[in-house]
Order: sequence, then structure tokens, then C-alpha cells
Amino acid sequence: MLLTIFVSNKINMAHLFSPLKIKNIELKNRIVVSPMCEYSSEDGFANDWHLVHLGSRAVGGAALIITEAAAVSPEGRISFGDLGIYKDEHIAKLKQITDFAHAHGAHIGTQLAHAGRKASHQQPWLGGKQIPSDQPNGWKSYAPSAIAFTESEEPPLELDKAGIEKIKTDFKTAAARALAAGFDVIELHGAHGYLLHEFLSPASNKRTDEYGGSFENRIRFLLEVIESVQEVWPAENPLFVRISATEWTEGTWTANDSVALAIILKDKGIDVVDCSTGGNIAGVKIALKPGYQVEFAEKVKKESGILTGAVGLITKPHQADEIIQEGEADLIFIAREMLRDPYFPLRAAHELGHEVTWPVQYERAKW
Repeated sequence: MLLTIFVSNKINMAHLFSPLKIKNIELKNRIVVSPMCEYSSEDGFANDWHLVHLGSRAVGGAALIITEAAAVSPEGRISFGDLGIYKDEHIAKLKQITDFAHAHGAHIGTQLAHAGRKASHQQPWLGGKQIPSDQPNGWKSYAPSAIAFTESEEPPLELDKAGIEKIKTDFKTAAARALAAGFDVIELHGAHGYLLHEFLSPASNKRTDEYGGSFENRIRFLLEVIESVQEVWPAENPLFVRISATEWTEGTWTANDSVALAIILKDKGIDVVDCSTGGNIAGVKIALKPGYQVEFAEKVKKESGILTGAVGLITKPHQADEIIQEGEADLIFIAREMLRDPYFPLRAAHELGHEVTWPVQYERAKW
């Protein structure tokens, strides 16, 4: 009897494995596979690498898997190896992946993205440097202002009104393809110095029209992209936005700006703000430590009332469980630790004393 009570208490303590309903989906736990670029596509097409990479995380017990950034246009790719969702032919392989995830008890989303001025780069294992637009596998990049990310890079072209309208349409048609491919969730990538973030930040947005200057003007493009996506993405389907909650640099985008934005996003029908940081200003030094970005997820959650996701050096089951228990975030987005261990959720359940259903093929390996 004492043992039974002890186990029961341990199960009740596993906050990481409490379900969470967001609109028309119910997550079986709070573990999300964070978007991680694989740089392994040709012309944006998913392939068997993506099927195995994402499928193994579904088998591993994650409640929600989000694909790497899927470019909404060819010029919106970070590299020539990026995943894309800019042509109808991309849908078939993506549908195979979503079907596999669903068959193994996971929900799956895709992150719609445009790289902005950080486009046209080599794959990381080839050095990751920008490829000049006149070289093979290179192209012109676009941004709110003609400011390069680093002095050594080719400056982007400043978007005119026609270019802005095209990108809004690109996000809309990409969202329609995501729906056709069977994705449960869309996350819009407004972080890490890519296009949507570039508009938000006064460090990269020096425009003098209605898309630049004031906070209200700088968030306008993101809000218009959201409205475009919502024209084709059903209202009952979850819609997330990833932000860089701070740029770690005085006088640029701040945590208070993130709270103000989150309040507006909640009113506009966004369900979760995924809180990362940085990426828009070259050379910024960030003091890394376990959970170093969690404070921003907590601040945004508590001051805006929206659901938030925490990400950043969250590697231990008890660490993740405590974040949920303390109400610092609603979801745990895990990236590198998921690369090291696709079965992190199964291991976490064991360490937290929580019983979960294993794939029948793996039952004989249970702890």
C-alpha cells in the first residue's frame, strides 16, 4: 500500500506529462520538438531524411513536433538546402510525414518562414557563409531596409510595397499547403533575425513609411501576415508565433516590447508565443546557462495572459517539469537535446515516475 501511494504521488508530480488542450487539439504532454533546420532538401522538397528525423520523434513520445523552418518562397530560404512549402509539389511528401506522426500519437506542425537578409547562405557544415547573389546557389535577399547582417555580407534589397504584398501572399499560399499536407499547427517564425523579426526591430528596420518608426508601425507587417494566413487557416486550428523576446542590446527590441506584442497577438487569435531570443544583431554576447530564456517565457505569459513556450538549454526532465510546475511556461520546446535523444519524452517519463504508453515494438525495452 505504501508503494502504491508513493507511485501515485510521483505520477501526480509529473506536470510535464499533464495534457493541454489548444483549440481543436489536445497535447498528451507539454513536450514540443522545436524547429531545427536540417539543410537537407533539394528545391525545398522533404525527403526520407525528414520522414525518419521527424518520425523518430513521434515514436519517441513528443506531444507536438514542429518541422524546421519551411520557406514560403525560394528566396526566403536560409540556404539552398532548406525545406520549402512554396510549391504544390511539396505537399505529397509532407503529407506522408504528417500521416506517420499522427499514426504514432503525435500532433505535428510546420514553421512558416522567410529568411529576409539572412538568406542565401551555405549549409553550416560548409561554413555557413553568405553566397553572393551572382554565384551558384546564391540569390538576392530582401529585408525591410537595405542593411546587411554583417559588414562582410551583401546588403539586401529594401522591400517595396509590391514586394511586401507578394510575401504576404506567399505566407497565405504556404498556409493553404500546410493545411493540405495535414499539419495540425502553424508557427510563424518571427525570431532569430529573419524577415518578420527584421520588421519588428529598430536595429534592422529603418523605414519611414507605415512599416517603420513607431512600435505600431514595426509590428504592422507581422499582423498583416497573420491576417493573410488566417484567411486560409481554419480558426479552430492552433496558430503559434515564435519571437526573439529580447535582442540583448540596449535600445532595440526588449522584453517589454514582447509583452506588448503578445497582448496584441492574443487579441488577434494567436494561441502560443514561443519565446526565444537574439539572432538579429551580429556579435552579441549572451551569458548561456541552463534555461537562460525561460524568464522571458514567464514574463510574457504572466503579463499578457497568453500561453507561452520556453526554449533554450532545457536538457533535463526534472528541469522541464519544474518549469511547468512553477507556471513559468505552458510548453517546453526542446531542440538539441532532441537531436541527442529522440526518445527524450520516454526517458523523462521514466525519470519522473510517470507511466506512458510505449510503441508496442519497443515495449520489451521499457525500464
